[in-house]
Amino acid sequence: MSTKVEKRVLVNVPVSVAYNQWTQFEDFPRFMGGVKSVTQLSDNRLEWVAEIVGVRRRWEAKILEQVPDRKVSWAATEGATNAGSVEFEDLGGGQTSVQLVLEYEPEGIVENIGDKLHVVEKQAEGDLERFKAFIEDEGYATGAWRGTVSEGAPTGTPGVADASASRGDSGKAGVSGKVAAGVGLAAAAAVGGAAAAASKSKSDDTATTDLPGPTTGTPVPVQPVTAEPVVPVTTEPMVPRGSEPFDQTNGLVDAEGETGGLAANDTRSAAEREADEARGEGGLPPIPPTAPGVH
Repeated sequence: MSTKVEKRVLVNVPVSVAYNQWTQFEDFPRFMGGVKSVTQLSDNRLEWVAEIVGVRRRWEAKILEQVPDRKVSWAATEGATNAGSVEFEDLGGGQTSVQLVLEYEPEGIVENIGDKLHVVEKQAEGDLERFKAFIEDEGYATGAWRGTVSEGAPTGTPGVADASASRGDSGKAGVSGKVAAGVGLAAAAAVGGAAAAASKSKSDDTATTDLPGPTTGTPVPVQPVTAEPVVPVTTEPMVPRGSEPFDQTNGLVDAEGETGGLAANDTRSAAEREADEARGEGGLPPIPPTAPGVH
């Protein structure tokens, strides 16, 4: 299935200047994006080498009609199947309308993807704009060929039917089917990756996860987790060993010196102390007399 592209640009130079520059086919790489080279094999035969969307293509084209200051039309004879024309219209006042009509048949997965993305259409529009900037900056043509090419009656605007001889010559494209398929898969992956990124961006804006619910299998809202407050643990300060005296009498004897009693001098037994306390006799017991024979 073929694709047709039509583009027009207004150039601020006389028609003869615009036409003369267009006849310099080998200068096309100076303003045509993707065109690597154009070789003029004869007055009516051209060899093209171009690279668009990563595919390098080579083809030969035959000029079907060329009328000075009016028209150049062509059709491919081998290689990439394409045909078309460029027409020049003098608008007066040093202005020229340049109209490009191109029809082509995309071949292979890469060119078909590029066709759906209108790559060639955008390329043609950009080429005309660069041609306009190029010729207006120069103000004159880099050369001219004022000859006429005609095969009889005017050809009108050639289409892919006029380039039927080039069909089936895709092998002259210079890119193997394996390489083209690889590039095509990369392009398809890029498109799929962009779609996946957009989908992820959308899903990140929701507050649900895809975990199944208890019975319905519907998304379950993610509940925020609130941490319990941490209660600080307080401890009594530890008293270093030896900083307070240890009362071995458990308070029975005043160890702080208020009564003058000394725990070391209390030799009574517990029963004696209890008996003394019952009689109301506090303090220390009297010192017994020295036993005979004891000094």
